[in-house]
Amino acid sequence: MNGKLYLVSVGPGTSELIPPMVKDALAASEVIVSYDLYLTWIQPWIAGKDIRTLPLTQERERARLALEQARAGKTVALISSGDIGIYAMATLAYEDMLETDTFDVQLIPGITSANACASLLGAPLSHDFATLSLSDLLCPWEWIEKRARHIAEADLAAVFYNVQSKQRQEGVYRILDIMLEHKRPETLCGIVHNAYREGQTVEVVTLAELRTRRFNMLTSIVIGNRFTKRKRNWIFSPRGYGNWDDTPDTVKADALPEGAVWVFSGTSDGNALAREIAASGREVIVSSATDYGAELVAQNCPGLTTVSGRLGVERRRELLRETGARAIVDATHPFASDMSQQLIALSAELALPYLRYERPGAAIAHDTAHRAATMDDAARLAMQLGQRIFLATGSKDLVRFVKAEGAVERQWFVRLAPDPQHLQRAIDAGIPRAHLVAMQGPFSQAANETLWRDWGIDCVVTKDSGDAGGYRAKADAAAALGIPLIVVDRPRVDYPALASDFAAVLAALQELPA
Repeated sequence: MNGKLYLVSVGPGTSELIPPMVKDALAASEVIVSYDLYLTWIQPWIAGKDIRTLPLTQERERARLALEQARAGKTVALISSGDIGIYAMATLAYEDMLETDTFDVQLIPGITSANACASLLGAPLSHDFATLSLSDLLCPWEWIEKRARHIAEADLAAVFYNVQSKQRQEGVYRILDIMLEHKRPETLCGIVHNAYREGQTVEVVTLAELRTRRFNMLTSIVIGNRFTKRKRNWIFSPRGYGNWDDTPDTVKADALPEGAVWVFSGTSDGNALAREIAASGREVIVSSATDYGAELVAQNCPGLTTVSGRLGVERRRELLRETGARAIVDATHPFASDMSQQLIALSAELALPYLRYERPGAAIAHDTAHRAATMDDAARLAMQLGQRIFLATGSKDLVRFVKAEGAVERQWFVRLAPDPQHLQRAIDAGIPRAHLVAMQGPFSQAANETLWRDWGIDCVVTKDSGDAGGYRAKADAAAALGIPLIVVDRPRVDYPALASDFAAVLAALQELPA
């Protein structure tokens, strides 16, 4: 007497997405083996059946129970959510099946988390993509990191399963850091919680913003590629990419001067430093993270070669090596610590001199000023001190403020550089358009006072960007209006060589071979 084993997929969590083949399999089955939750979606079709349930963590026992019943001549349905063949129960059944078993087996496919989440976001998986489980219960963590690195290097779209649990809090951030080493921070991504179940939430964010979020085991993350685009509230990845080289982060090494000093600039004084180095007779390449930054370089440093875009560490390494770079001058923003760490590592790896130029920090001014060690500290302090809070912190950390506990009870106002990516990041964070100003700074005390007075601002948060970044004008304006000013301390980086004036940088470069 031969039994039959149905390996049944019941999808993401709603009966409407269960395929008709499932109903037929359940109708033919005598025994149903499942986890309790999965029965919720198939209850009308299993009345009167012999139902066997085992809890989570007993997946192998469930599979073995189903096999035993099939060997006994029963028709059995082994149930799994999603697709039973993807990160699920089917493989356990096949592992414990015997070559001598005679019962028939039929696997009924379903909708896995990748499909379900992608459908809610739009069409982010329209071209090549990968899935990766971040659970190390059945896979060594070093394997997970290695596979993540290959996904990032290939710029594949990806879906991450088992993102974060109570026991695994930090792993996802390590994986996101690996993504950021190779993908642009502006890469469009999605966070889907409880897809097609009660409590479903869907959010489109950038890769950089993912790094600031918290997740759980009911959350899946979808990572786009460099071609992924946004339209209205959805994201999609084009099927035909056309010219693979027609992207902002593609740079031709043979079009760049050889033996140049590479100046990584993210500030107006960084551009001025690049101009001074060029005036001393050195060949200079100025690297900027955005196209808007490259426009400012072209305005302030006419004639200098510029490279723009989020290149990623691999491409940056190639360009430095292929162009025979003479030295790295790190003139990035004082808060761009991740970039500085990357440049320090590249300089050591490629045996290139590294020079850090950093504008002097600001001395705390006036009784209204408060220090905060981190953005999270600043967010908590701001909500203690104000209701209508002005953020002069840039776009990268906005979500730390507007998504903090209690943030919905405050009103947030933001001033940003007029870069479309920065503006989109603010909109994605939930800042109302009426609370946004896009202007190139620095700004005078009078301009700050006028804006804050018109908006009724009662607390200001800024970075310790130094007087060159407009700190003094903000401090004086806050004092004049009698409102508290919160100043976020600079991140601490162990720079191999640090200078706070142009003369020191020029002197160090002068010692290099001509």
